[in-house]
Amino acid sequence: MAGSMAGSMARAALRRGGIGRRLARPPALGGRAAAAGWSGPAAGGAVQYCAELVRKRDYEGFLCSLLLPVESRTSAFALRAFNVELAQIKDSITQKTTGLMRMQFWRDAVEDIYSDNPPHQPVATELWRAVKRHNLTKMWFMKIIDEREKNLDDRPYRNIQELETYAENTQSALLYLTLETLGVRDIHADHAASHIGKAQGIVTCLRATPYHCTRQKVFLPMDICMLHGVSQEDFIRGKQEKNVRDVIYDIASQAHIHLQHVALDAYLYNMRKVDFNIFHPSLQKKSTLLPLYLYIRSWKKTY
Repeated sequence: MAGSMAGSMARAALRRGGIGRRLARPPALGGRAAAAGWSGPAAGGAVQYCAELVRKRDYEGFLCSLLLPVESRTSAFALRAFNVELAQIKDSITQKTTGLMRMQFWRDAVEDIYSDNPPHQPVATELWRAVKRHNLTKMWFMKIIDEREKNLDDRPYRNIQELETYAENTQSALLYLTLETLGVRDIHADHAASHIGKAQGIVTCLRATPYHCTRQKVFLPMDICMLHGVSQEDFIRGKQEKNVRDVIYDIASQAHIHLQHVALDAYLYNMRKVDFNIFHPSLQKKSTLLPLYLYIRSWKKTY
């Protein structure tokens, strides 16, 4: 029943936001996208493409985007779809050179977007629209690309500060752009977004650890692992001894310092319930009640 409720809420919000309907393009724009005819139904298709990509690959981000005002929602989907496209590169390549080429495509795409000449690609098309609607800051896009490019190396973070830097330049930068779609350019809001982004980056690293271990990879901060005498092999073998859980506790505690009362706190709370056993099956399940939880918080204006 909860899953059905979630689906109904999502579909209703998408309809209110005009996803799938004709989307008016900004006036007087030229370039390759215009020449290729990306207007009318095709533009609506680009919106739908972004929304569906985010729904499949960033479900919590998808739900949060649904709660944004209609005038910002399609832009938020474009931003998160851009983030998904970059995040997928690392997992889809076998050679770093290929990853560098794909990162360069997006770096060039951003340059072209700000020259009113976006490539004929649905995410790039919607980013171009978002930039024109909200005058988004180019620097944040470049920071996201640069940081994800550095992260193509398959090595763990040397310390928690390095993980936080990565989170700041990816997750926090994405939130700064999202704030701009809402017309918010405020130092206090940016300060909050910085902490939220760092917490989200840390939690994402923890949540991805079981998956990475199946691929014989561990990216958790080395200094904390060494402090507790835990090796990468211990994680790859799925060991659940106390010192392994202590590593997860220390990393999770750093996320908790940054953030206590948003959607991330549910994962941290559930992790605490299973004594920081990151391989526990309950931590791999998607919360079917999350849409209702977020909707209630939105209604009460408590985040």
